[in-house]
Amino acid sequence: MSGDRRDKYEGQGPTPDGQLEERGEIVFKNGAVYQGQWLGDMKHGYGVQVWPDGARYEGYWRYNKACGKGKFWHVDGDVFEGEWQDDKANGYGVYVHMNGARYEGYWKDDLQHGYGKEVWTDNSKYEGEYNEGKKHGKGTYVWADGSRYEGDWHENRIEGHGTYTWIDGRQYTGSWKNNNMHGYGVYTWKDGRRYEGYYEMDKKHGYGVYQWADGRRYEGNWLNGKQHGQGRYILPDQSVKIGVWEHGKRVQWLNE
Repeated sequence: MSGDRRDKYEGQGPTPDGQLEERGEIVFKNGAVYQGQWLGDMKHGYGVQVWPDGARYEGYWRYNKACGKGKFWHVDGDVFEGEWQDDKANGYGVYVHMNGARYEGYWKDDLQHGYGKEVWTDNSKYEGEYNEGKKHGKGTYVWADGSRYEGDWHENRIEGHGTYTWIDGRQYTGSWKNNNMHGYGVYTWKDGRRYEGYYEMDKKHGYGVYQWADGRRYEGNWLNGKQHGQGRYILPDQSVKIGVWEHGKRVQWLNE
Protein backbone atom coordinates (compact mmCIF):
# COMPACT_ATOMS: atom_id res chain seq x y z
CA MET A 1 0.00 0.00 0.00
CA SER A 2 2.90 2.33 0.67
CA GLY A 3 6.64 2.49 0.18
CA ASP A 4 6.59 4.35 -3.15
CA ARG A 5 9.57 6.64 -3.70
CA ARG A 6 8.94 10.36 -4.09
CA ASP A 7 9.89 12.37 -7.11
CA LYS A 8 8.30 15.65 -6.03
CA TYR A 9 7.22 17.29 -2.81
CA GLU A 10 6.36 20.70 -1.48
CA GLY A 11 7.41 21.60 2.06
CA GLN A 12 10.46 21.56 4.26
CA GLY A 13 13.01 18.84 4.85
CA PRO A 14 13.27 16.57 7.91
CA THR A 15 13.96 18.10 11.27
CA PRO A 16 17.50 17.61 12.55
CA ASP A 17 16.32 15.96 15.81
CA GLY A 18 14.21 13.29 14.07
CA GLN A 19 10.86 14.55 15.37
CA LEU A 20 7.61 14.27 13.42
CA GLU A 21 6.87 17.15 11.10
CA GLU A 22 4.05 18.25 8.85
CA ARG A 23 4.83 18.73 5.19
CA GLY A 24 2.91 19.85 2.19
CA GLU A 25 1.49 17.60 -0.46
CA ILE A 26 3.79 14.84 -1.72
CA VAL A 27 3.30 13.32 -5.17
CA PHE A 28 4.80 9.86 -5.79
CA LYS A 29 6.01 8.41 -9.07
CA ASN A 30 2.92 6.21 -9.34
CA GLY A 31 0.66 9.24 -9.03
CA ALA A 32 -0.36 8.68 -5.41
CA VAL A 33 -0.59 11.81 -3.28
CA TYR A 34 0.25 11.95 0.44
CA GLN A 35 -0.22 14.73 2.91
CA GLY A 36 0.54 14.41 6.58
CA GLN A 37 3.31 13.71 9.06
CA TRP A 38 6.80 12.44 8.34
CA LEU A 39 9.74 11.06 10.25
CA GLY A 40 12.72 11.79 8.08
CA ASP A 41 11.87 10.48 4.63
CA MET A 42 9.20 8.08 5.88
CA LYS A 43 5.45 8.53 6.32
CA HIS A 44 5.02 8.34 10.07
CA GLY A 45 2.18 9.62 12.23
CA TYR A 46 -1.13 10.84 10.88
CA GLY A 47 -1.63 11.26 7.15
CA VAL A 48 -3.88 10.88 4.13
CA GLN A 49 -2.93 9.13 0.89
CA VAL A 50 -4.98 9.05 -2.30
CA TRP A 51 -4.11 6.70 -5.18
CA PRO A 52 -4.65 7.50 -8.88
CA ASP A 53 -7.54 5.02 -9.10
CA GLY A 54 -9.39 6.85 -6.31
CA ALA A 55 -8.57 4.54 -3.40
CA ARG A 56 -7.92 6.50 -0.19
CA TYR A 57 -6.40 5.84 3.23
CA GLU A 58 -6.79 8.23 6.13
CA GLY A 59 -5.15 7.39 9.41
CA TYR A 60 -1.90 6.54 11.10
CA TRP A 61 1.39 5.39 9.59
CA ARG A 62 4.53 3.87 10.99
CA TYR A 63 7.75 3.76 8.98
CA ASN A 64 5.96 4.11 5.63
CA LYS A 65 3.23 1.57 6.38
CA ALA A 66 -0.35 1.97 7.55
CA CYS A 67 -0.24 1.14 11.25
CA GLY A 68 -2.71 2.02 14.00
CA LYS A 69 -6.22 3.39 13.52
CA GLY A 70 -7.20 4.12 9.94
CA LYS A 71 -9.90 4.13 7.30
CA PHE A 72 -9.55 2.85 3.74
CA TRP A 73 -11.94 3.55 0.88
CA HIS A 74 -11.72 0.94 -1.89
CA VAL A 75 -12.25 1.83 -5.53
CA ASP A 76 -15.40 -0.33 -5.70
CA GLY A 77 -17.01 1.59 -2.84
CA ASP A 78 -16.23 -0.82 -0.01
CA VAL A 79 -14.90 0.79 3.18
CA PHE A 80 -12.79 -0.60 6.02
CA GLU A 81 -12.26 1.25 9.27
CA GLY A 82 -10.22 -0.15 12.11
CA GLU A 83 -6.77 -1.23 13.18
CA TRP A 84 -3.82 -1.67 10.84
CA GLN A 85 -0.36 -3.17 11.01
CA ASP A 86 2.19 -3.46 8.18
CA ASP A 87 -0.26 -2.08 5.59
CA LYS A 88 -2.89 -4.71 6.41
CA ALA A 89 -6.03 -4.90 8.51
CA ASN A 90 -4.91 -6.35 11.83
CA GLY A 91 -6.96 -6.21 15.00
CA TYR A 92 -10.52 -4.95 15.32
CA GLY A 93 -12.30 -3.37 12.38
CA VAL A 94 -15.52 -2.86 10.44
CA TYR A 95 -15.79 -3.64 6.72
CA VAL A 96 -18.85 -2.33 4.87
CA HIS A 97 -19.51 -3.47 1.31
CA MET A 98 -21.01 -1.11 -1.22
CA ASN A 99 -24.13 -3.31 -1.38
CA GLY A 100 -24.68 -2.95 2.38
CA ALA A 101 -23.22 -6.25 3.61
CA ARG A 102 -21.15 -5.71 6.75
CA TYR A 103 -18.52 -7.48 8.86
CA GLU A 104 -17.56 -6.30 12.32
CA GLY A 105 -14.85 -8.11 14.23
CA TYR A 106 -11.22 -9.14 14.26
CA TRP A 107 -8.71 -9.36 11.42
CA LYS A 108 -5.29 -10.78 10.72
CA ASP A 109 -3.31 -9.83 7.60
CA ASP A 110 -6.40 -8.53 5.75
CA LEU A 111 -8.47 -11.64 6.55
CA GLN A 112 -11.29 -12.13 9.05
CA HIS A 113 -9.65 -13.91 11.96
CA GLY A 114 -11.02 -14.39 15.46
CA TYR A 115 -14.50 -13.43 16.63
CA GLY A 116 -16.80 -11.48 14.34
CA LYS A 117 -20.32 -10.68 13.14
CA GLU A 118 -21.34 -10.62 9.49
CA VAL A 119 -24.67 -9.48 8.03
CA TRP A 120 -25.68 -9.82 4.37
CA THR A 121 -28.13 -7.81 2.30
CA ASP A 122 -30.89 -10.44 2.60
CA ASN A 123 -30.58 -10.08 6.40
CA SER A 124 -28.96 -13.48 6.89
CA LYS A 125 -26.20 -13.26 9.48
CA TYR A 126 -23.35 -15.13 11.12
CA GLU A 127 -21.79 -14.58 14.50
CA GLY A 128 -18.85 -16.59 15.71
CA GLU A 129 -15.28 -17.55 15.01
CA TYR A 130 -13.25 -17.05 11.84
CA ASN A 131 -9.89 -18.39 10.75
CA GLU A 132 -7.96 -16.91 7.82
CA GLY A 133 -11.08 -15.43 6.25
CA LYS A 134 -13.37 -18.41 6.73
CA LYS A 135 -16.04 -19.35 9.26
CA HIS A 136 -14.17 -21.80 11.44
CA GLY A 137 -14.80 -22.91 15.03
CA LYS A 138 -17.99 -22.17 16.95
CA GLY A 139 -20.62 -20.01 15.35
CA THR A 140 -24.30 -19.31 14.70
CA TYR A 141 -25.76 -18.66 11.25
CA VAL A 142 -29.31 -17.38 10.80
CA TRP A 143 -30.80 -17.51 7.29
CA ALA A 144 -33.13 -14.89 5.85
CA ASP A 145 -36.15 -17.19 6.35
CA GLY A 146 -35.37 -17.63 10.06
CA SER A 147 -33.76 -21.08 9.89
CA ARG A 148 -30.65 -21.26 12.04
CA TYR A 149 -27.60 -23.40 12.74
CA GLU A 150 -25.56 -23.23 15.91
CA GLY A 151 -22.42 -25.29 16.31
CA ASP A 152 -19.13 -26.20 14.68
CA TRP A 153 -17.74 -24.88 11.39
CA HIS A 154 -14.76 -25.96 9.34
CA GLU A 155 -13.46 -23.71 6.56
CA ASN A 156 -16.88 -22.19 5.80
CA ARG A 157 -18.68 -25.54 6.02
CA ILE A 158 -21.01 -26.89 8.70
CA GLU A 159 -18.90 -29.68 10.13
CA GLY A 160 -18.58 -31.21 13.59
CA HIS A 161 -21.43 -31.07 16.09
CA GLY A 162 -24.33 -28.67 16.01
CA THR A 163 -28.05 -27.94 15.96
CA TYR A 164 -30.05 -26.89 12.90
CA THR A 165 -33.57 -25.54 13.43
CA TRP A 166 -36.05 -25.09 10.57
CA ILE A 167 -38.82 -22.49 10.67
CA ASP A 168 -41.50 -25.22 10.50
CA GLY A 169 -40.36 -26.59 13.87
CA ARG A 170 -38.10 -29.43 12.74
CA GLN A 171 -34.76 -29.71 14.50
CA TYR A 172 -31.63 -31.82 14.16
CA THR A 173 -28.87 -32.05 16.75
CA GLY A 174 -25.85 -34.17 16.05
CA SER A 175 -22.88 -34.71 13.78
CA TRP A 176 -22.28 -32.91 10.50
CA LYS A 177 -19.90 -33.27 7.59
CA ASN A 178 -19.57 -30.94 4.61
CA ASN A 179 -22.94 -29.23 5.34
CA ASN A 180 -24.75 -32.57 5.63
CA MET A 181 -26.12 -34.53 8.58
CA HIS A 182 -23.52 -37.24 8.92
CA GLY A 183 -22.93 -39.53 11.88
CA TYR A 184 -25.07 -39.83 15.00
CA GLY A 185 -27.90 -37.44 15.68
CA VAL A 186 -31.46 -36.76 16.80
CA TYR A 187 -34.08 -35.35 14.41
CA THR A 188 -37.46 -34.19 15.72
CA TRP A 189 -40.63 -32.95 14.05
CA LYS A 190 -43.17 -30.47 15.39
CA ASP A 191 -45.92 -33.12 15.33
CA GLY A 192 -44.01 -35.37 17.76
CA ARG A 193 -42.17 -37.69 15.39
CA ARG A 194 -38.58 -38.45 16.30
CA TYR A 195 -35.58 -40.24 14.81
CA GLU A 196 -32.43 -41.08 16.72
CA GLY A 197 -29.59 -42.84 15.01
CA TYR A 198 -27.08 -42.61 12.22
CA TYR A 199 -26.98 -40.53 9.05
CA GLU A 200 -24.84 -40.56 5.97
CA MET A 201 -24.82 -37.46 3.78
CA ASP A 202 -28.22 -36.19 4.98
CA LYS A 203 -29.95 -39.61 4.84
CA LYS A 204 -30.78 -42.08 7.60
CA HIS A 205 -28.18 -44.78 7.18
CA GLY A 206 -27.15 -47.51 9.60
CA TYR A 207 -28.94 -48.24 12.84
CA GLY A 208 -31.68 -45.92 14.00
CA VAL A 209 -34.96 -45.64 15.89
CA TYR A 210 -37.92 -43.85 14.31
CA GLN A 211 -40.94 -43.05 16.46
CA TRP A 212 -44.30 -41.87 15.15
CA ALA A 213 -46.46 -39.32 16.94
CA ASP A 214 -48.95 -42.04 17.98
CA GLY A 215 -46.25 -44.03 19.82
CA ARG A 216 -45.38 -46.63 17.19
CA ARG A 217 -41.70 -47.05 16.49
CA TYR A 218 -39.22 -48.85 14.27
CA GLU A 219 -35.87 -50.03 15.60
CA GLY A 220 -33.45 -51.32 13.04
CA ASN A 221 -31.35 -50.68 9.99
CA TRP A 222 -31.65 -47.98 7.34
CA LEU A 223 -30.17 -47.58 3.88
CA ASN A 224 -30.18 -44.28 1.98
CA GLY A 225 -33.01 -42.89 4.08
CA LYS A 226 -35.24 -45.99 4.02
CA GLN A 227 -35.83 -48.94 6.33
CA HIS A 228 -33.71 -51.79 5.02
CA GLY A 229 -32.81 -55.10 6.63
CA GLN A 230 -34.10 -56.65 9.82
CA GLY A 231 -35.91 -54.51 12.34
CA ARG A 232 -38.40 -54.39 15.19
CA TYR A 233 -41.81 -52.77 14.84
CA ILE A 234 -43.21 -51.84 18.24
CA LEU A 235 -46.86 -50.91 18.69
CA PRO A 236 -48.21 -48.42 21.28
CA ASP A 237 -49.25 -51.37 23.52
CA GLN A 238 -45.56 -52.42 23.44
CA SER A 239 -46.22 -55.60 21.44
CA VAL A 240 -43.29 -56.34 19.13
CA LYS A 241 -43.14 -57.60 15.58
CA ILE A 242 -39.87 -58.58 13.99
CA GLY A 243 -39.62 -58.16 10.26
CA VAL A 244 -37.52 -57.62 7.18
CA TRP A 245 -37.63 -54.43 5.10
CA GLU A 246 -36.25 -53.67 1.66
CA HIS A 247 -35.84 -50.06 0.55
CA GLY A 248 -38.61 -48.85 2.83
CA LYS A 249 -41.10 -51.67 2.27
CA ARG A 250 -41.77 -54.49 4.68
CA VAL A 251 -41.42 -57.81 2.87
CA GLN A 252 -41.82 -60.29 5.72
CA TRP A 253 -42.75 -60.76 9.38
CA LEU A 254 -40.44 -63.19 11.14
CA ASN A 255 -42.44 -63.84 14.32
CA GLU A 256 -45.91 -64.55 12.98
